Amino acid sequence: MREPGWGATSPYRREPRDGALLVVGDVVTDVVAQYRGPLASGTDTAAAIRTVPGGAGANVACWAAHWGCAEVRLLGRVGADAAAWHERELTASGVRPHLVVDPAAPTGTVICLVDTGASAERTFLTDSGASLRLDPDDWSPSLLDGVAWLHLSGYLFFSESCRALAAVALESARARGVPVSVDPASAGFLTELGVDRFLSLAEGIDVLLPSRDEACLLTGLPDTADAAAKLSRHVPLVVVKHGGAGALVAESGTVRDLVPATPAAPVDTTGAGDAFTGAFLAALLSGSRPGEAAAQGCRAGALAVERVGGRPQRGMDGPRTVP
Repeated sequence: MREPGWGATSPYRREPRDGALLVVGDVVTDVVAQYRGPLASGTDTAAAIRTVPGGAGANVACWAAHWGCAEVRLLGRVGADAAAWHERELTASGVRPHLVVDPAAPTGTVICLVDTGASAERTFLTDSGASLRLDPDDWSPSLLDGVAWLHLSGYLFFSESCRALAAVALESARARGVPVSVDPASAGFLTELGVDRFLSLAEGIDVLLPSRDEACLLTGLPDTADAAAKLSRHVPLVVVKHGGAGALVAESGTVRDLVPATPAAPVDTTGAGDAFTGAFLAALLSGSRPGEAAAQGCRAGALAVERVGGRPQRGMDGPRTVP
């Protein structure tokens, strides 16, 4: 574990990092069904249905580019069925895609059931498809050329081949002195994988960005602040995303910032955490302190929940520069 005061993520220093952000993670097709509950079992429930590009890793990359990160790259795996569409969508969002086309599996698909009530809560039905078939052969150390930061989607830890790729990428980043962040991605998958195994696989990362539920699951503690503080004894910087309650920033066993949420009128909460992560990383790379970067993340999360889908809409609000 690094001592307090290391690098750009310390609250005591403010250093922009020159270079690209490389995101490694999932690229999927989201089918978003908005309905007003309860679901009518055994018959029809009226819904507004849209098909949009998604995937936690891809969403983070798009939000980072939207939030002013000068160069964002994405390594992911898709099927031949939708490879061209996803590449066009990523490029149009300002992301430089490195997409591996899987010869056997289709592009991952997630059905997002979104209750149009006040909370806009969502339930996911996930067919990971090609997205969790990344493997070490898809990695090259040259992917880190000109890279200032590596972000790994937590979904990489939920399949054997992706875990092997994540280990190789993390080792490559360490060898070059490139900081690494991880977003645990899914409390459900974390439970299946096992907390101890996840923490072991994430050993040596620099920033952890869990949701409240993920932070509490990883520590066994019911209080968000206690969970953030405990995690920050193992990871130099921990930022817990707490939805409508904002975010907490912890370092060296201490919660240093309580960041309020940005008010929003939720329509679809899909991708709100990804928006936070992308904006947070863009701000951090620009030289913002972690608390300032978390405030930018909260603003992006608020924008995300006010539209359908997990990515920024081209032309929507959002800073091209950060404080």
